[in-house]
Amino acid sequence: MDFCALDFETATHERSSACEMGVCIVQDSKIVETKTWLIKPPSFPYFNPYNIDIHGITPDDVKHAPTFDEIWYEVEEMMYGTLMIAHNASFDAGVLRGCLDHYGMFTPKLNYLCSIQLAKKSWNYLPRYGLKHLAEYHQIEFKHHRAGDDAEACAKISLLAFEKLFLLSNEEVHESMKLKIKKL
Repeated sequence: MDFCALDFETATHERSSACEMGVCIVQDSKIVETKTWLIKPPSFPYFNPYNIDIHGITPDDVKHAPTFDEIWYEVEEMMYGTLMIAHNASFDAGVLRGCLDHYGMFTPKLNYLCSIQLAKKSWNYLPRYGLKHLAEYHQIEFKHHRAGDDAEACAKISLLAFEKLFLLSNEEVHESMKLKIKKL
């Protein structure tokens, strides 16, 4: 099983306002690397106070950080050719598209899957499917609303879901989840 889990935190309601990005790389069903980047968003120095309340990232934290276009090529290389998984993937895919559009960058051909859909198929008896609740259910400790931690928790939950569904390869995931896999 090879995939990357992705998570964004944003500075404002704008999809292009990524202020932190986390990527967790899974190869052969093992987490091999998790990387986090603070990002100076286009809205800098403005951050919506509501967003700061959620993730705790402030303008001061990103004042010397690179912009999205300065890190994207490194991120794209890490993600190349793999399935992208995100918790509430429509949000993270929207932020990725928003950032790429803002900087006039090419959108890669990338398939993505929402780990909420995967969790609902795996544990259809749970009352809630938020990342925090699933992590608690599986006794996964992480710092919620920090991109690297969220991406790694998403990867761990996805691996557990694949195991529960007896999905052992990317081909089996594509076959089992074909209606849920979207294209960026």
